[in-house]
Amino acid sequence: MRGDAPGLLLAVLGVAAALAVHAAVPAVPKLTAAVVLGMAAAHLPGLRPVVRGVARPGLSTAGKRLMRVGIVLLGLKLSLGDVLGLGWATVAMVLAVVAATFAGTLWLGRRLGLPGDQPLLVATGYSICGASAIGAVSQAAGSEEEDVAASVALVTLCGTLAIAVLPLLQHPLGLGEVEFGRWVGASVHDVGQVVATAQTGGAGALREAVLVKLMRVVLLAPLVAGVAVVVRRNLRVAKAAGVGARAGAGAAGSGSAEGAAGKSVKTASRPPILPLFVAGFLAMIVLRTTGVLPERALDLAGDAQELLLAAALFGLGSAVHLPTMVRTGGRIALLGLGSWVVVAGVSYAGVLITT
Repeated sequence: MRGDAPGLLLAVLGVAAALAVHAAVPAVPKLTAAVVLGMAAAHLPGLRPVVRGVARPGLSTAGKRLMRVGIVLLGLKLSLGDVLGLGWATVAMVLAVVAATFAGTLWLGRRLGLPGDQPLLVATGYSICGASAIGAVSQAAGSEEEDVAASVALVTLCGTLAIAVLPLLQHPLGLGEVEFGRWVGASVHDVGQVVATAQTGGAGALREAVLVKLMRVVLLAPLVAGVAVVVRRNLRVAKAAGVGARAGAGAAGSGSAEGAAGKSVKTASRPPILPLFVAGFLAMIVLRTTGVLPERALDLAGDAQELLLAAALFGLGSAVHLPTMVRTGGRIALLGLGSWVVVAGVSYAGVLITT
């Protein structure tokens, strides 16, 4: 733990700075500010040696372990009754949006030749819940920190742009309060970004957006389990072939034995089909559904969850290496734009059909 202390302390300071940014500019979500500040810290001349040196172990711990705890607490925002109250038509619409966005983004990312796990991670972030989903799937897939950081940066940027762009489209697209809220909930990535975007449409829009968004969050658990199954299968195939395989996203995203066999060894252990933190996430949903927790406890858990995720995202942001991103900048920007068109277009069609 002593080796982690400098990085964890820097993450705490980063969270404090993110809270200050949000207090000064409420339109900027805390989590978005945390990612941007982490990226800034990694490139400022005075901080760069610290971030890449003595603080690196603690920042990596924040990006992984604190992310897991934050995802567990995220389950307390969900109640099965609220989600089912949306109606089966809306549930089917959300399933269709998630499936189309995930498959389309993964396909486009491969076609563009993005490195490592980036196609899988960006597809996850766009289709489920932004950086939180990327963190969950990356740990099931054993992704490289650089791939996670680049994916988080892209998804955070596009989700932030949605806060400014989507409200401008509400009236031109003929969306009422309920329809706008559901469109935002189905198409914007992070929960905080959903709230910031939907509140411009009124209280009804905000309620619908949050409910639809949380329905997407429920799908995090089966997605992580699916990735873990593919990784385990690829490791078995590679072992049978006598070739080492990295339990990474490229293999998980392609599902091909050849893709797995071509990877260098990162870990020989097979990830559990249901990681412990995902089991904790599901347990928190059940606990919230029972109604035994008082509102005060839920509020405190929500605050803790946001702080933990902010620290994790600061750590991930600090791993972003802009020169590396610039080399694939055109391709990853094209992937972000294409994915945005898919998720916004499919969710808009779904809202029109189901409301």
